[in-house]
Amino acid sequence: MDELVEAAREVQERAHVPYSDYPVGAALRTAEGTVYVGCNIENANYSNSLHAEEVAVAEAVKEGHREFDRIAVSSGRRDGVTPCGMCRQTLAEFCDDDLVVVCDEGDGTSEYALGELLPDTITEEMLG
Repeated sequence: MDELVEAAREVQERAHVPYSDYPVGAALRTAEGTVYVGCNIENANYSNSLHAEEVAVAEAVKEGHREFDRIAVSSGRRDGVTPCGMCRQTLAEFCDDDLVVVCDEGDGTSEYALGELLPDTITEEMLG
């Protein structure tokens, strides 16, 4: 099994999901090979909930990393969940369109490039 998928599975077990009962874990690998993980953390008002991918990005950025080459996402259902639109935009802030996104399907995985999942993303250059 892909080491990132395994790390995403492990961390999703620590998710705080009393409202959706839908735990998600993410494992993000830096260009240097360091792996940062995150799980979803729900809040009763929902809008303050944190998504697994953004938690992993925050952990890595907090440690000074800004370049990533691969992320794996896993849910407790092993249903091939992909990052939501908000998380795709967060990833696009730090990653090129060729970031590999690995989605856990239980008995296998599917892979996408970030640019496939979020074409024509909002960029710093667009805003300038």
